[in-house]
Amino acid sequence: MSATSDLKNPRQDLVPGKQPGPLGSAATYLAGQLRQIGLFIALLVIVIFFQIATNGITLRPINVSNLVIQNSYILILAIGMVMIIIAGHIDLSVGSVVAFIGAMSGVMITQWGLPWWVAIILCLILGALVGAWQGFWVAYFGIPAFIVTLAGMLAFRGAAQIALQNQQISPFPSQFRALGSGFLPAFGTSGYEPLTLIIGAVAAIAIVLSGFRGRAVRRKYELEDEPFAWFIVKMAFTVALVVYVAFLLASYSGTPIVLVVLGALVVIYASVMRNSVFGRHTYAIGGNLQAASLSGVKTKRVTFLLFVNMGVISALAGLVFTGQLNLASPSAGTGFELDAIAAVFIGGAAVTGGIGTVPGAIVGGLIIGILNNGMSILGVGTEYQSLIKGLVLLAAVAFDVFNKRRAASSIK
Repeated sequence: MSATSDLKNPRQDLVPGKQPGPLGSAATYLAGQLRQIGLFIALLVIVIFFQIATNGITLRPINVSNLVIQNSYILILAIGMVMIIIAGHIDLSVGSVVAFIGAMSGVMITQWGLPWWVAIILCLILGALVGAWQGFWVAYFGIPAFIVTLAGMLAFRGAAQIALQNQQISPFPSQFRALGSGFLPAFGTSGYEPLTLIIGAVAAIAIVLSGFRGRAVRRKYELEDEPFAWFIVKMAFTVALVVYVAFLLASYSGTPIVLVVLGALVVIYASVMRNSVFGRHTYAIGGNLQAASLSGVKTKRVTFLLFVNMGVISALAGLVFTGQLNLASPSAGTGFELDAIAAVFIGGAAVTGGIGTVPGAIVGGLIIGILNNGMSILGVGTEYQSLIKGLVLLAAVAFDVFNKRRAASSIK
């Protein structure tokens, strides 16, 4: 090859008349974001399908409210699980920890006579201790998380059965039950509940301001490659979705308390993973553990804290689930770890670690929740529900692998 041919148009996009137009730039960007965009499209398609198949039941206000409440504990677990998976680990014990914490809350409130709020605080502390126990073996003793949490799945299930003596405990105080199934105080006696509409409006404004502020920061450091037209479309869709859900909730019983808890968790943990040193270190550990260690990241400390956090998140999910059922049962939480892990992988996390987001895990959890809800309304048997969810999970991971291979081949 001659020198002339080597220098001939090395960057076609820099040659006059060859620059891609706005549509070309948008198409190029969207092709690179196919995984994330496909996730939202899949969610929309699933919602529309079940809305038609159930004759409009899916988006009725009462069903939307039930969707939020019934899937809240899985979404809470997914927030902690995505951080664990980003770091290259996994936690199989969360379902058993949910049962154990629910059992201990029942013992504390109904047998020890502790105030409900004291029991909640003590259970969260107990969850942190559970996470510290598992985190020690993973971070400082070097046992793979799969083995440690598999042992934890067995041990804490047994602990729940011992605490309850293989019996169920009920009832719980109304204040405790409100954490899982209560609503914020309603204002007005007819029409749309105003507090819910105000919360929806504030959330929509916050999303817009956060989006524009984040875009301005990326542009300042020349990291922005998202076409402005696509940014506007994405913001408009997100705001419309938030406002629509707010109107649906306002037309029923208002805002579920657990939705406020979940929203606060999403904001806090998304900010931590996106903006904090701890979040960057978590991604670094999952991307390349050895490189992160050589770069000065305290990998053992970060891993330990991730499992402590997962313990607290699992404890919170256990309290929410127990309050929702008004029942502490030794069989509670069965299969929760599978739903949480599925939500994370459907939401775009990589099996090998280093990739994933909190909002993506929430969307993945919503897909799982809507599938469960829609199939239940249609009367689909549990055996077919498991089959369909398994195929959806496999398709999501296969799509992720396909995108990675496509990106690698394009670089070559």
